[in-house]
Amino acid sequence: MTLHIGMVAGEPSGDLLAARVMAGLQSGAVAAGEVLFDGIGGPAMRTQGLDCRHDMAALTVFGYVDALKRLPGLLRTYHDVKSHWLEQRPDVFVGIDAPDFNLRLEHQLKHAGVPTVHFVGPSIWAWRYSRIHKIRESVSHMLVLFPFETAIYEKEDIPVTFVGHPLADLIPIAPDRAQMRRQLGLDAGARVLAVLPGSRASEIRLLAPRFLQAVRILQAQDPALQLLVPMVNAQRRAEFEAILATHPVANLKVIDCGTTPGRPAAWDAMEAADAVLVASGTATLETALFKRPMVISYVLSPMMRRLMAWKSGQEKPYVPWVGLPNVLLNDFAVPELLQDDATPEKLADATWTALTDKARAETLAERFLAMHHTLRCDTPTLAARAIYNVATRHAG
Repeated sequence: MTLHIGMVAGEPSGDLLAARVMAGLQSGAVAAGEVLFDGIGGPAMRTQGLDCRHDMAALTVFGYVDALKRLPGLLRTYHDVKSHWLEQRPDVFVGIDAPDFNLRLEHQLKHAGVPTVHFVGPSIWAWRYSRIHKIRESVSHMLVLFPFETAIYEKEDIPVTFVGHPLADLIPIAPDRAQMRRQLGLDAGARVLAVLPGSRASEIRLLAPRFLQAVRILQAQDPALQLLVPMVNAQRRAEFEAILATHPVANLKVIDCGTTPGRPAAWDAMEAADAVLVASGTATLETALFKRPMVISYVLSPMMRRLMAWKSGQEKPYVPWVGLPNVLLNDFAVPELLQDDATPEKLADATWTALTDKARAETLAERFLAMHHTLRCDTPTLAARAIYNVATRHAG
């Protein structure tokens, strides 16, 4: 039996996640017979055999203005894959994240009789819960990364499977701080802070000056404090270094992507650090999986705040936290300094506590270890089994 699976991933993280699931489906442990994949993806998915109709760059947009500029191309891509799958009719369609694109496509395919799986649940627990109605109409089965999400979909009678988080499979249970410091040429006994002002240009523009001013306050307390700043690419590094030139600090080392082959630069910084000052996002979960104390911060421009409030109808999320570690622990386990609270003085004060309070760091590490075990579920295999079951159940 040949299984035909349509897939769409719109970002590098989705490309990597989809590629691992594709490998699981082709391993023979889940699906018997040949598995064929086509759709939209990136280099990792192509390596696993994706017949790529469009590169995922076709779906990559940066903010609302870019989305408007790219709208004609996005619509052409959408109509092309929709027409292709309505004609070819895959055994199952799998949309990986990218909800604005994928949920619309899933709605069309499901109503044409193609079973649909959506992998990575939108953050309806924080913003725009009303999207649940679109999900119910569009998705045959949800695959979610966090255990608390299952109750949301079960309550709404949407089939759901918790498959764990792929980062929990990839990040070591016991990080080796000493080894990573040797690799990066850092003193084993130094006090080290990882500074992660974000991976987007807007994040670096808004957060890097505040973070660097906070670092200067910290270095007044400890002149020997070492700083690690990982960058995702050369463009982000150039933007950061332009800000650094106007906010100079001592003992700062920029880590480029590829310093450790096949591994994000941020992971090297987190593993070597005593604490992390980090922009809200996936990096906060990575920091927790590396068992490091952290301070989470985020700042939106006034225009983006207004746009988000208009789009969501909310000024604030439903939950009292924005950081994933706090959401998962259902507690303010680590500080969050957002918007007007993200002053250099407050950032420095909270970060100094993260660097120096060893008892608190040990307690956090224990809580993060328990979280790590909860999320470590062999995500690719669980997801592959769920996708195969949806395809064969509907075929039968």
